[in-house]
Amino acid sequence: MKIFEKRITARPEDIDELGHVNNAVWVRWIQDMATAHWEAVAPAEHREAYIWVVTRHEIDYLRSVGPGETVTGRTWVGEAPRGARFDRHVEFVGEDGRPRVRARTTWAIIDKASSRPIRVPREVAEPFLPSLSRSAP
Repeated sequence: MKIFEKRITARPEDIDELGHVNNAVWVRWIQDMATAHWEAVAPAEHREAYIWVVTRHEIDYLRSVGPGETVTGRTWVGEAPRGARFDRHVEFVGEDGRPRVRARTTWAIIDKASSRPIRVPREVAEPFLPSLSRSAP
């Protein structure tokens, strides 16, 4: 499992009337983590040929985050793709090491040329799932 990490600090515009990060902001951060991971790992030809869309979010809100607090986001792909879909895990941990939010999202790959979903190509999955690169073709 390859884990990608990124630190995020809550800005005033991320805070809701209860004084903590709004749930919609967590969804944006989850998507930002996935996008940053894709851009950091996928080769340019894959980034140019494909785009990912969310088909499902499952989020557990565990602890709040207030203005100016920093969390470390961690994301990884846990299982091999199923057709056009890939499940991604995201966790945000506070500076005290305690989890704030955990999520599992399902993404579908879209071929930009046809604007249609396609089966996740093996070469696209390999950089995210090291176990695939060691298995037989």
